[in-house]
Amino acid sequence: MTDKSSAVQSVDRAVSVLESLARHGEAGVTEIADELGVHKSTAFRLLGVLENRGLVTQAKDRGKYCLGAGMLRLAGAAAVRLDISQEGTPLCRELADEAGETVNIAILDDDAAVNVAQARGVASVTTYNWLGRRTPLHATSSGKILLAHAPATARDQVLGGELERFTERTVTSPTELGTQLTLAAEQGYAVAVEELEIGLNAVAAPVYAHDGAVIGALSASGPAYRLGEELLPKLAKRTMAVAEELSRRMGYGG
Repeated sequence: MTDKSSAVQSVDRAVSVLESLARHGEAGVTEIADELGVHKSTAFRLLGVLENRGLVTQAKDRGKYCLGAGMLRLAGAAAVRLDISQEGTPLCRELADEAGETVNIAILDDDAAVNVAQARGVASVTTYNWLGRRTPLHATSSGKILLAHAPATARDQVLGGELERFTERTVTSPTELGTQLTLAAEQGYAVAVEELEIGLNAVAAPVYAHDGAVIGALSASGPAYRLGEELLPKLAKRTMAVAEELSRRMGYGG
């Protein structure tokens, strides 16, 4: 068996372990080995890797394994993505129809913003599909909003690293970016003026969960010749109103 085939088989077995624990609630090494049809030592190694990642945990007094807190983190992230997309899509459509521009919802995904919902207005000049695209945090309005409300460690990691330049207007100074993030948190919206692509401007506002945490950013973007820098505050006001409604649908504000 090649190294690649072996790796794929290991991943498949690890997933099977998680599925087994999901069905049974808990199981011992012998039970898992029997179900997978592998030697006990193989099952033990798989459980060890999953335990190190927090995906399974061991009840040491019983010698049984069950799903760990890491699974809740993964499930929670998936649920947020599905919920915000489902609740936000109709609102994206309304704002896109009203503004005539492209409207997206993005969520934080490690060191990037990933778009999970999109609607294009009648005035949109592009058919580019942003769905699923990972975009840089420092060069997009959505990324700036997400970063402005992210934990300090996440902000420090971005500000302490190299800020890639995409256009002449991309903010590559950590000090300047930090100032923009502070302003975004204070005023309730962020802007990006030809920072990711020449000729593309955008505004974004935060989307809150029931507990007050920012779980997404709702943005509106359009060509700079139509959506000039002086018009962004007006569009930002409407974008914030739609983001507030989505936050309400996500349980924020009672």
